[in-house]
Amino acid sequence: MKTSFKAAALICLSLLAPFGHAERIKDLASIAGVRSNQLIGYGLVVGLDGSGDQTTQTPFTVQSVISMLQQLGVNLPQGGSQLQLKNVAAVMVTASLPPFSQPGQTLDITVSSMGNAKSLRGGTLLMTPLKGADGQVYGMAQGNILVGGVGVQAGGGGGGNSLTVNHLSVGKIANGATVERAVPTNLGEGNMIKLELNNADFATASRVVEAINDKYGAGIAYALDSRVIRVQAPSSSDQRVSFIGVLQDMQINPAEQPAKVIMNARTGSVVMNRSVTLDTCAISHGNLSVTVSTDTQVSQPNPLSGGRTVVTQNPQVGIKQDSGKVMLIKGGASLADVVKALNAIGATPQDLLSILQAMKAAGSLHAELEII
Repeated sequence: MKTSFKAAALICLSLLAPFGHAERIKDLASIAGVRSNQLIGYGLVVGLDGSGDQTTQTPFTVQSVISMLQQLGVNLPQGGSQLQLKNVAAVMVTASLPPFSQPGQTLDITVSSMGNAKSLRGGTLLMTPLKGADGQVYGMAQGNILVGGVGVQAGGGGGGNSLTVNHLSVGKIANGATVERAVPTNLGEGNMIKLELNNADFATASRVVEAINDKYGAGIAYALDSRVIRVQAPSSSDQRVSFIGVLQDMQINPAEQPAKVIMNARTGSVVMNRSVTLDTCAISHGNLSVTVSTDTQVSQPNPLSGGRTVVTQNPQVGIKQDSGKVMLIKGGASLADVVKALNAIGATPQDLLSILQAMKAAGSLHAELEII
């Protein structure tokens, strides 16, 4: 019987104890050299149903069409300056080249209008080279555009009613680009790899090094600083891939993040992490509103009196102050206590911006304030 009571007590204590939040190394860090690269290109979309660029306002569309036709052996009279194109739109094409991509693989691309085209719906992107930051071509894009929206307009001359659902000037093409060039990587050079923590933290870096050395032996991993950790990996590429796969799945208990409060001054959003605490403080909150209104009166003279009509304005000022409360918050309060206390005094998200700043200035709020 006593054994069962002891077991129950241990279970209760384990439930009350804070749980360690373990995360995989792949969620905490990335491998140096394993990264994606951004690609960009300029192209033309054709086949639009009269919703293309207004070429009188977008001369670059006409210039692009003329250049393309000349390359295809079509010579336009007088340079084609009088072209009126309604089914063509100039676009920018963007894509992300994943690491270790090889020639022949396909990529998803995003096509965005850069002129005044009303819609890209139903259009076809012509062959467009995609370049990297070094100016080299890494892919070729072409295909039919899928636009997740629709637009309807009634009446001519732009004066009728219209209905637009979602955005019509941006579309996507699944597998719309083909990789033409591979990006060289230095992952296979030597027998050392680097782990780069997403958030620089000395304690987390130390725990990662300790966990790797406990599993593979002392000296396998060592930290260069609070972000970069060097790990000795097998020389064989096959063994190195297997080693990195096992390494990334290792569970680590990261260090507690510093207390931080993020405030968005434009929307009034306030986000706090669980490390935010308070010292004992008293908070009072009340609303003061001032209303200014003008009462316009017209003084009309009697008939045949020779007077004139006079307009007078009587301004009225009203001041209203809502009753406030004074709330006492004890020291060491958790995030739940902070939220509960602020809700009790009726603080709105916009009010929290001023309250939290005042608490920080008074030294009662133990957190870093960041306004975005």
